[in-house]
Amino acid sequence: MTDLLHAAVNGGELTRADMIRLLELNDPAQEELLFQAAYQVKLRYVGPVVRLRGLIEISNLCVKNCFYCGIRRDNHRMHRFRMSEAEILEAARFAATAGYGSVVLQSGERADAENTEFIERMVRRIKEISNGRLGITLSLGEQTPETYQRWFVAGAHRYLLRIESSNPGLYAKMHPADHSFVRRVACLKSLRDCGYQVGTGVMCGLPGQTAADLADDIRFFRDLDVDMIGMGPYIPQADTPMGRAFKAFEPAVQLHWGLRMIAVTRLVLRDVNIASTTALQALAPDGRERGLLAGANVIMPNIGDVSHRKDYLLYDNKPGTDENATESRERLEQAITGIGERIGYDEWGDSPHFHHRTGGSR
Repeated sequence: MTDLLHAAVNGGELTRADMIRLLELNDPAQEELLFQAAYQVKLRYVGPVVRLRGLIEISNLCVKNCFYCGIRRDNHRMHRFRMSEAEILEAARFAATAGYGSVVLQSGERADAENTEFIERMVRRIKEISNGRLGITLSLGEQTPETYQRWFVAGAHRYLLRIESSNPGLYAKMHPADHSFVRRVACLKSLRDCGYQVGTGVMCGLPGQTAADLADDIRFFRDLDVDMIGMGPYIPQADTPMGRAFKAFEPAVQLHWGLRMIAVTRLVLRDVNIASTTALQALAPDGRERGLLAGANVIMPNIGDVSHRKDYLLYDNKPGTDENATESRERLEQAITGIGERIGYDEWGDSPHFHHRTGGSR
């Protein structure tokens, strides 16, 4: 194990069998060696700097009916909302004032003309009110190449579209028959063609998922040559088909799947941006900090109005639903400095991989 990790830290390529071995670690001492190795690679390629993305969950309206997601179309217990333009711009102004450098506009999926125009207008307005200082990431699901291009021209430059699993069979179990794995992959390629920094990701610890599946997910990221990864442990949501059927939920087990996946992905992909997600924090109070120490370098604190937080529950026990943006910033800064890292204030924090691939980082 020591030799394997030493080789990985020093540029050695991990085989699929190596990845599976690391992902299956259940000895705490060996797992800690994995995290330390991934952290060394992180320091070498992206540094001890945490990139912040102010997350604005603008709407829980969704046309999709994914079996795992709390805002799925057929969850009629969910109160539906869409933030007003004024609310979105207020959150963006906070991000600029707080020095976050970037915002993420995230919502359930819609592909109608009115929503396309609304997003385009919001992207332009955020650029205007921040004098172009705020970077903009979108996470708005599957769209046509023409829509992606409109939003890119308006000023968005990063897009996160999670594949959730690169195993087509597992993907099919998580989605209704009208959802297409092939279309999802085609959308990721369209985003690359438009010029976006492309992000994707998966859930870890899914029912029926194996370490081999997760190793293949990492190889999928590598083969697609993505710039950023947003992934986290699967946490059930009680009002979903998967949530009702999943009886083996163990928070500690899910947490360690998520942390090991971050670490092995860092060892393989090295210079990409990797998020330490809120789902980690839902499983342990210091989950996001542990994600950083396992190799992640991005955190997306929620900066939207607190009144909407309880209506955007993708999974149960989501943290931060009653914490305003100012409180979140203060606690986050203390937590990050407490583990010896610093925040890259007033920076877009683009993926070093994107810079190496295109020369286009800021």
